Amino acid sequence: MERSSAPAGPIKVGVITDVTGALSFMGTANANVAEMVIDDINAAGGLLGRPVDLCLEDSATTDSVATAKAAKLVQQDHVDVIFGGIYSSTRQAITGPAVVDGKTLYVYPEQYEGQECDPLIFCTGPVPAQQVEPLIPWLMERTGASTFFLPSADYIWPHILNEKVREVVTPRGGTIVGEEYFPLDHTEYAETVERIIASGAEVVFNTIVPPGLTPFLELLHESGFTERGGSIVCTYFDENFFNLVPAAHVEGLYSCLDYYRNVGDRFSEELTRRYDERYPGKAMFTAGSACTGLYRGLKLWEAAVREAGSLVQADVIAALDHARIAEGPGGPAEMVPGQRHVRMNMYIAQANDGQFRIVESLGMIDPKECMHGVT
Repeated sequence: MERSSAPAGPIKVGVITDVTGALSFMGTANANVAEMVIDDINAAGGLLGRPVDLCLEDSATTDSVATAKAAKLVQQDHVDVIFGGIYSSTRQAITGPAVVDGKTLYVYPEQYEGQECDPLIFCTGPVPAQQVEPLIPWLMERTGASTFFLPSADYIWPHILNEKVREVVTPRGGTIVGEEYFPLDHTEYAETVERIIASGAEVVFNTIVPPGLTPFLELLHESGFTERGGSIVCTYFDENFFNLVPAAHVEGLYSCLDYYRNVGDRFSEELTRRYDERYPGKAMFTAGSACTGLYRGLKLWEAAVREAGSLVQADVIAALDHARIAEGPGGPAEMVPGQRHVRMNMYIAQANDGQFRIVESLGMIDPKECMHGVT
């Protein structure tokens, strides 16, 4: 039974995402998801007998803008919780005004490098233990590959993800034959592709992000890398990215996420159908663009508020620490107590003619995140 000691009036949910800028094809989908879920909650009577207001802010794929929008949500809108951010650098930009200064609960929905351990931050996307740890051994066994090249954007997510790749590859007799980092807006990759070919790498583990992703994949395709048997891995690549590149440029690419649009369970199919009917177009509901993590995060937060029976932040956090949903995109999900991260189903998929085909259903995987004493 819900109990509310809060004054009457709307509950305010802040969402920051990249509606414009280089990641707008992802951010627009996140904005759609936030609107759909909040509308669902209100259609069912709201929370604690109160309507829920969505306070949506465009971070414009610019971290300084994300910082300003987070400050606005805390200081002017007085939101009860903040969701959002795609790049890890954006999460860090939001954290200052939202968490450090504003002491506001923040839910980060994107797959990322892990290791976030602030008591006010919960993460609802996959982490390396759920992507790199199962995918790389599977790939090495499946293809026989042992040499890896790591072209990367130069920020926290690629650096830590590459460390995990090295930790997994080396004990299995593999070798990292190249590792390079470039600014996020870098688009000239001809020399990098030349070095990849010269290195004899059998696998390109890519963490280059838009806008550099498209020219890099085009040059790699033109080099004949995959035609000679090479494999491309990009753990964040989802169906939305097929709008950025010709299908031939990513044919055979491997990805590992918590949901693909052909997962096939009844709930996921119905959720996708509702989304597509409401938001037709190219900004699809996908996993790599944080849509699944945002949906999951909003529903877990809703469950926590209902259990707490109030919006007292400490009570909501205590409930969110063990919150679970029986149905979600890709399957059920649950916060691992003490970790602030989610146990969820994971899938390995391969690009085929502009679509993803699931080649391995991994089942529920623990995030294995240590909170360093945070409870």
